[in-house]
Amino acid sequence: MGRIPVIDVFPQVDGGRWAAKGFVGEVIPFGATVFREGHDAVGAHLELEAPDGTVTDRPLTRTFSWADEWKTLAQVTSEGAWRFRIRAYSDDYATWEHNASVKIAAGIDIDLMLAIGEQLFARLAAEPERDAADRELFARVATSLGQTAGPVPERLAAAYSAEVTHALRRHPAQSLVTYSAWHPLRVERARAGVGAWYEFFPRSVGAVQHDDGSWMSGTFRTAIDRLPAVAAMGFDVLYLPPIHPIGEAYRKGRNNTLDPKPGDPGSPWAIGGEAGGHDAIHPDLGTVDDFKAFLSATRANGLELALDFALQASPDHPWVKAHPEWFTTLPDGSIAYAENPPKKYQDIYPINFDNDPAGIRAEALRVLEYWISLGVTIFRVDNPHTKPLNFWEWIIHEVNTAHPEVVFLAEAFTRPAAMQGLAKVGFQQSYTYFTWRNTKTEIEEFFTELAHDTAAFFRPNLFVNTPDILTEYLQFGGVAAYRIRAVLAATGAPTWGVYSGYELIENVARPGAEENIDNEKYEYKARDFAAAEAEGRSIAGDITRLNEIRRAHPALGQLRNLHVHASDDDAIVVYSKHLAAEFSPTGVADTIIVVVNTDPHSARETTVHLDLEKLGLAPGSTFTVTDLLGDGVWEWSEHDYVRLDSFSRPAHILHVTPQEGGAS
Repeated sequence: MGRIPVIDVFPQVDGGRWAAKGFVGEVIPFGATVFREGHDAVGAHLELEAPDGTVTDRPLTRTFSWADEWKTLAQVTSEGAWRFRIRAYSDDYATWEHNASVKIAAGIDIDLMLAIGEQLFARLAAEPERDAADRELFARVATSLGQTAGPVPERLAAAYSAEVTHALRRHPAQSLVTYSAWHPLRVERARAGVGAWYEFFPRSVGAVQHDDGSWMSGTFRTAIDRLPAVAAMGFDVLYLPPIHPIGEAYRKGRNNTLDPKPGDPGSPWAIGGEAGGHDAIHPDLGTVDDFKAFLSATRANGLELALDFALQASPDHPWVKAHPEWFTTLPDGSIAYAENPPKKYQDIYPINFDNDPAGIRAEALRVLEYWISLGVTIFRVDNPHTKPLNFWEWIIHEVNTAHPEVVFLAEAFTRPAAMQGLAKVGFQQSYTYFTWRNTKTEIEEFFTELAHDTAAFFRPNLFVNTPDILTEYLQFGGVAAYRIRAVLAATGAPTWGVYSGYELIENVARPGAEENIDNEKYEYKARDFAAAEAEGRSIAGDITRLNEIRRAHPALGQLRNLHVHASDDDAIVVYSKHLAAEFSPTGVADTIIVVVNTDPHSARETTVHLDLEKLGLAPGSTFTVTDLLGDGVWEWSEHDYVRLDSFSRPAHILHVTPQEGGAS
């Protein structure tokens, strides 16, 4: 413990066991608990060191007088290994100013207080590290305080001037300086923290069903035709399920049946067959050259490609013959297949990472390096929570050391400890419980947790649906439910995702299951997006508008700035995101208020109650808001009426018009 206690420094992860995370452009809260004995004042500053050695010094502000928490915001602007520490000190000016104000007003120790002030400012004027102008200013203040003639208020006025306040904010009157330890902060590229994802199965795009019911698979070449539409909706990342050969043994038929019919393509996650394994391309999709052409077209459309990395094997995978020790052999001599009771995956063998860890690690790294060599920079990892955590810590470190641009998304729908553990050891993003958080209370608690409790290490990717997940909310909520969930996902986190078909309101579930009937995992699915839009059966326009709003408003590109506000209705959720002018790329503050009716079956009206300080506004302010989802413009204040009809307009996304001298 130093002379001035500095404890509970943040952000940090498990006491510094792993580095806290940031992404380029992210605004991060930094702070600590700082206090001292007695009544003398303390102060604190952040010292934030960039990878090039540049140090930014920012003053911290005391947030709650009783809690002794000090906090500031700072923006990280480049990739690499950053570090920070907190500098605490006895604030000699604040101590003197408080004592002088109290005592002189009471007629106590007036000459003594003036003498102490003179001595303090003389000391500051002699400090060589200060600017010459500040030293001259402090010398004049010392002279004023030391005068024996003249009214006391006039002698004190110089010490209380705005010039003095500004000079001491830049360089405080500090003594007993104490430093915390340095804490690591790993800053990654912006796409690690911000982006809109779209998922489709390339075999379905351009697939043709013949008159006899058989199918001709789509290919990488036919899938290129879908890219302009995906880009036009405003997406940044295109994610493909596994593109590798699929096993024949125990292949699943339509709707996850065990009796596939001739021509059933099987699940892409049953990886491996005669044509190869994880480093091979399914022959129906094309060749390596076709994949390269698809990747090139993806980039030409302004999209980044994400591939699935699923460490498992079909019974026909080359690994099964070459390395049977990589799997679990049961007493009857058979190899154990994957299970997630009550689900069974007879077409998939899970890997046993304990039989030959060195060999498995080497092969997994080889596979990743192969796809990286072709130009892939994002991997969505299937079920990482079913593999050892130390494996992921090792392989992500190996990959990111050589390729810091590579991003890993964890598809980890699992218990919090495992999900958060994956994030701590290196995964840049993770799927979340978002799909099952549907009520007002659930959303408020969930968004608060993401923005404030786990943001130092956990970056959520709020997918609204997946090939495995069709919640009851979507099954029975109609078009309104799909619009509501899209608004929440697109504004609740900087990264969100959509699985193809969401825009078409594909909401019919397989009986007894929480997934679509005629699931695309087990069959081809040809969709006529143009016809659906022409007939009014698509919300592609809504999704496009959401992504336009996200790109136009940098406040939505942040996670830790989300704050929940109140409403009097049990279904209307209210939250805001504010980005101060100093952090905004436009130099103008950006503030968004989101109001959503989470009940897809009704119209609701209520009063919302806003904490204006969270919007960068002074209490009691009035301000103009514009509905970015419609054409409404209103004058708002702390308490405002709203009416949201889920059948026509279930949400407002309100932009607060910046006020001169107001929002900050």
